[in-house]
Amino acid sequence: MAAADPAYRPFGVRLREAMDEHGPLCAGIDPHRGLVEAWGLGYDLAGVERFALTCVDAFGGRVAAVKPQSAFFEVFGAKGVALLERVVTELAVAGTLSILDVKRGDIGTTMDAYAEAFLGKDAPAAPDAITVSPYLGYGSLRPAVDLCHATGRGLFVLALTSNPEGAQVQHAVLDGRSVAGHVVDGVTADNADAASRGELGSIGMVVGATVGDAAERLGLDLGASHAPFLAPGVGAQGGSADSLRRVFGAALHNVLAASSRDVLAAGPTAHGLAARAAAVADSLRDQLG
Repeated sequence: MAAADPAYRPFGVRLREAMDEHGPLCAGIDPHRGLVEAWGLGYDLAGVERFALTCVDAFGGRVAAVKPQSAFFEVFGAKGVALLERVVTELAVAGTLSILDVKRGDIGTTMDAYAEAFLGKDAPAAPDAITVSPYLGYGSLRPAVDLCHATGRGLFVLALTSNPEGAQVQHAVLDGRSVAGHVVDGVTADNADAASRGELGSIGMVVGATVGDAAERLGLDLGASHAPFLAPGVGAQGGSADSLRRVFGAALHNVLAASSRDVLAAGPTAHGLAARAAAVADSLRDQLG
């Protein structure tokens, strides 16, 4: 494991502070065609820029974290990526954690390069955390895990996703343990040092807000992982406080509920977005405790 630089505070510690201050909401920035046009904007780089920077204005300093979806910027090529880097930079200036949804996953030197691109100390416009895919084996993520521990950044590893196809892979059993179980085991081991200090770990998991009793049925001890959980699906996709309790049980305190469409539907003004985000965050805080 790479040695931690004392100049960096762990992502898990910073996330806990942000959730305690602002509530457990992660607001999405998802400028896909339907949402951009619903705001009365053209679906071009200028429209996406207006959309994204309005979100930054609305969410910066007001929510625990913001999750831009990389694909919706990448579709515009180099200029779209430059805009994404601006979004991440401006969120940092606002003091708001960014979780870049990129779902990278590979092996060997390629994974080394992905890790350096997003998590390295010299990474351009580095986000606070990224999403990663473990389906080349959890061990393939080692370069990213080690860089997180060294630079104070975080990961959210896909574990139990709510898309119907996800169960075909994640619920499959290998050596008496589900694939999702092997992911949970890896995350638990990588958060052991943070757990020994009584801290939230920096290696988190993506667990859908609508997966029901999947964790219980698969014998997964989510609480023992000391991981933060990014839970997509709150709001428009049917996720609620009740469904979050069912999914996470005793680990509920570590859940960062992700909401995109439900909050973004309150656009196109920054004021409307900020008001909706505050209402969702307050509701989650009240209902989840």
